[in-house]
Amino acid sequence: MTGTTAPVVVGVDGSESSIEAVGWAVRECERHRVSLRLVHACAVPAVGYPDFLLAKNRVREAFEEKGLAVLAAAESAAEDAAAGVEVETAMVSGDVVPVLLEESRTARMVVLGSRGLGGFTGQLVGSTAVGLSAHGRCAVVVVRGNPADGPVVLGVDGSPASEAAIGFAFEAASTRGVALTAAMAWTDFIVDSPYSGVRLAIDWARVEEEEQRLLAERLAGWQEKFPDVHVDRLVLRDRPVRALLRLAETAQLLVVGSRGRGGFGGMLLGSTSQALVYHASCPLAVVRPTT
Repeated sequence: MTGTTAPVVVGVDGSESSIEAVGWAVRECERHRVSLRLVHACAVPAVGYPDFLLAKNRVREAFEEKGLAVLAAAESAAEDAAAGVEVETAMVSGDVVPVLLEESRTARMVVLGSRGLGGFTGQLVGSTAVGLSAHGRCAVVVVRGNPADGPVVLGVDGSPASEAAIGFAFEAASTRGVALTAAMAWTDFIVDSPYSGVRLAIDWARVEEEEQRLLAERLAGWQEKFPDVHVDRLVLRDRPVRALLRLAETAQLLVVGSRGRGGFGGMLLGSTSQALVYHASCPLAVVRPTT
């Protein structure tokens, strides 16, 4: 996160999904006693309409009027959800990803709904979330589904890059007063390949023991910092995406890092994180390393 007093930013577009994201973000603001900033990106097309029918300034006015209406509806929803949260609105010229990337510099987190007004389920907001998660300066949360009264689930990959995600998950569990399920999937393609002779030579018990040790090491310092959080540690012999999607079904929040242990240095967003952006059944937080 950027700072303890940094606002929670929500990208709003007038869709029902973005209003749901506003409601989720308001509760987050209450937990952390921070303000809410509602942002609408207003990108006026330079071409695509007949100049002899509509003057360019009238097109801009129409887009701005729509943007103001979107912000007014989102602000009303925020006030209905929690009258005590300070709400700020902003209409910013530009495409949504660059606008929200700039917002991420001074935000605690950026929150999005799971579907946009374009009508392609998950695709438009998903691509925006992937871009933000890869390049943003704070956590990106995609709100999907009605959060259950379950634990916070953390996907741990064992890499140093996952430290920021671990800290985010512990704080989330602490402020909610719920348990944290920390899961590490210790196999992927090898287990599911019936043609690999390597499977026969692997000491699976030893691999699992090593993964248990690695998971305990990654969590140790954070458990000391958040002694109020009960932690359930899971080491699973499964593909990471499949394991986390199953755990998300009964979670109120799923937290992952932006790059996995197997990622390349130049890979800004891992394949697991990308898949979860599109398919997780509960709110998902993708947390980039702080360095």
